[in-house]
Amino acid sequence: MEDEKQNDKVEAPAPAAEPVQPQFEQQTQRKRREPRKSFRPRIVASDYIEKVVTINRITKVTKGGKKMSFSALVVVGDGKGRVGYSIDKSNDVAGAIKKSLVQAKKNMFTVPLHGLTIPHEIIGHWGAATVLLKPASDGTGVIAAGPVRAICDAAGIRNILTKCHRSNNPINVIRATRDGLNRLKTRPQEIKQEVKTEQVT
Repeated sequence: MEDEKQNDKVEAPAPAAEPVQPQFEQQTQRKRREPRKSFRPRIVASDYIEKVVTINRITKVTKGGKKMSFSALVVVGDGKGRVGYSIDKSNDVAGAIKKSLVQAKKNMFTVPLHGLTIPHEIIGHWGAATVLLKPASDGTGVIAAGPVRAICDAAGIRNILTKCHRSNNPINVIRATRDGLNRLKTRPQEIKQEVKTEQVT
């Protein structure tokens, strides 16, 4: 009897086995199912005028070989009399520019303006570079070379006459321009100094 009961039981058919896919095909299917994330860079409006003057490639020769890096000379200003510059190095151009911009914003100085030009004529010196800065009337524009023009535009100077003597090295020219702009005096300061000299004489 037990044998007959066992024979009466019908075994259910086994489910069909799913075809085994190779591992790389499964990975490709998963990648296709995932939605792609669109990359949109954030654009932040900056109130500063940023200008890249020069980018130089630097080679450091070591025992293991040559190491390449880049240096960027950058000028930053707000167009209202504040300007700064910096030169910094990095392994890539974008990194060098970014580091220079951050440092230039920390090293900003104030330029005394007389309208859209400078108060008076002055000569700046640095190393072998000499830069003549001369005020100009409205409509003249910025008559200057690349490094000096970058500083004038960033500082908000719209009318000026300049001349670079002896050295044309961009770093020395910018430093000579900064020396001249730092020694500018506003009109009230000049009047006070003239009065003091007259009293002494």
